[in-house]
Amino acid sequence: RHFATESGKSKGQFYTPAEVSRILAKVIGVDKAQQDQSVYDPTCGSGSLLLKVADETKNGISIYGQEMDNATTALAVMNMWLHGYPSAEIWKGNTLSSPHFIKDNKLKQFDFAVANPPFSTKSWSNGFDPANDIYERFKNYGIPPAKNGDYAFLLHIISSLKDTGKAAVILPHGVLFRGNVEAVIREEILQLGYIKGIIGLPANLFYGTGIPACIIVLDKENADCREGIFMLDASKGFLKDGNKNRLREQDIHKIVDVFNKQLELPKYARLVSYTEIEENEYNLNIPRYIDSQEAEDIQDIEAHLLGGIPNKDVDDLADYWAVYPSLKSCLFSNSDRDNYSQLKVSPENIKTTIFAHPEFINYSQNLEAIFNKWENDNLPILKKISANSQPKALIFALSEQLLALFSNQKLIDKYDIYQHLMNYWDATLKDDVYIIIENGWKAKLSPVKDKNGKLKKGELDCDLVPKSLVISRYFQSEQSAIEQLEQDKDAIIRQREELEEEHSGEDGLLEEVKNDKGKVTKALLQARLKVVKMNLDEDLADEYEVLEAFLGLLNQETQANRKIKAAKMALDKKVVAKYQQLTTEEIQVLVIEDKWFNSLRQDVKAEMDRISQRLSGRIKELAERYAETLPQLEQEVTELSSKVDGHLQKMGIVWN
Repeated sequence: RHFATESGKSKGQFYTPAEVSRILAKVIGVDKAQQDQSVYDPTCGSGSLLLKVADETKNGISIYGQEMDNATTALAVMNMWLHGYPSAEIWKGNTLSSPHFIKDNKLKQFDFAVANPPFSTKSWSNGFDPANDIYERFKNYGIPPAKNGDYAFLLHIISSLKDTGKAAVILPHGVLFRGNVEAVIREEILQLGYIKGIIGLPANLFYGTGIPACIIVLDKENADCREGIFMLDASKGFLKDGNKNRLREQDIHKIVDVFNKQLELPKYARLVSYTEIEENEYNLNIPRYIDSQEAEDIQDIEAHLLGGIPNKDVDDLADYWAVYPSLKSCLFSNSDRDNYSQLKVSPENIKTTIFAHPEFINYSQNLEAIFNKWENDNLPILKKISANSQPKALIFALSEQLLALFSNQKLIDKYDIYQHLMNYWDATLKDDVYIIIENGWKAKLSPVKDKNGKLKKGELDCDLVPKSLVISRYFQSEQSAIEQLEQDKDAIIRQREELEEEHSGEDGLLEEVKNDKGKVTKALLQARLKVVKMNLDEDLADEYEVLEAFLGLLNQETQANRKIKAAKMALDKKVVAKYQQLTTEEIQVLVIEDKWFNSLRQDVKAEMDRISQRLSGRIKELAERYAETLPQLEQEVTELSSKVDGHLQKMGIVWN
């Protein structure tokens, strides 16, 4: 991925983002593949798509790929060997003009196919005559445009599938709606029922192009009984990553869940009947069938004129009222006009009212109980992590149970919770699991390195069990004492800064003890104090008092620093000694409960807080929007205009 990013269009052509590859592998049902089945990629690049398919299988699968570029073909072969698939057949050649995999003078057919062909390539027919194609790939469909090969690759894949074959192909959105001969080809494919579904992807996912793409999912096996096409618009779910967009774990899981289960979700996915597609002249452009745009926030003219909050806006928060049924009456009362309400609390008290409401508290406690169940269920499993553990299987089990537990909860999105776990897995949990697999449940202090890789003198810490965890659990009183010393030191610093600010500037009593950088130094302060003391009289009394006070604060700060340093050193000795005494059970508590579960619990709590923030933010927005009516604004303008006219008259200016 990094190589493709940094190399630009010329080298980015061989790489399909791993996140997209995983989706293709999961939506063709390859997890049910048998050992004697096969998968094919006619434009395999470095082989990443084929490897993702192989990873999804449980019983193994035969791998076949063809790639036109010589260096990229070599890269694909190496990739297969590195990932444990030395028997994979990867061949160099032009798939359209010289397909390698032939059987009985016909295209060899496979059980599965995946592909990310070059988008809209103009030279697709080089080396052969499509009108006289010996493999009859375009027979009964039509010949794709001379300067656009998208359908040439799609038809090649259709011809390369067995009657029970399934495939997923990445193509630009234009294949869904372009006209002329492509419209004819598209209609023919639809009439045969080969297209199971279409997944619209975010723009700017792929290297070498920023245009949006889609995944065409083919299924020959169930073509005869198909009554429509399952369409899914995933264009809004992504993470901005540098100059590219990237699918998150939650986006991948949601796409796969919804597509494989054929779940209909508003503004996201639905099954579109052939009748509806025919009415749209076989145009498959996803926005024709799924409106994924956010509803427009409409301004209410009457509310601007006469005040009040439109009931429509209040009713649009129905998801919240379903969870907090009596909260609505705590926040709103009926207006003297039909279809309008009044806010019962001041805007600044909206959030407090929501957070303190019993139904909100009960909802939060319910979500906490769900998370606690997940913790309790998985605590014994995590304690058993050992050299024989499988990290991929572990995180799959953890994440799937978390998704299941939060799946029926209103307001909160289970995929958001899932994403928090996957983020923590990538950032911390995965590394910790591998450390335990390699070294066991051991906590050993090691020298700390700076960002340049150099050792920090005298500093020790532990990746698996950081010192902060040991301190928090076993030395809280010592840490509190250090924090108090630091607070005392901060108070001394504030006094010194206030004194310096009071006596700085021109003619300030501290100006003579500042260096070239404008900072009071102890050396200059002591030297000046010595002179003032030797010549002390009534004129120098104030200066002497300020200098003495400032020096006293500097000395107190020095003493405070010494106390803090001594306390930290004493604590550090205790902590180092504690590491040598930690039992396996204690390490497990520190790692699983204090480190892993505590971090995830905070993420779930933050997600719950966002729920109330969205509700309170929306209500406050409505309250402020209609707070001042047009007559009030007109009255205010009239009063201000009158004041301006009065000032102008006093100035002798006549204003018409």
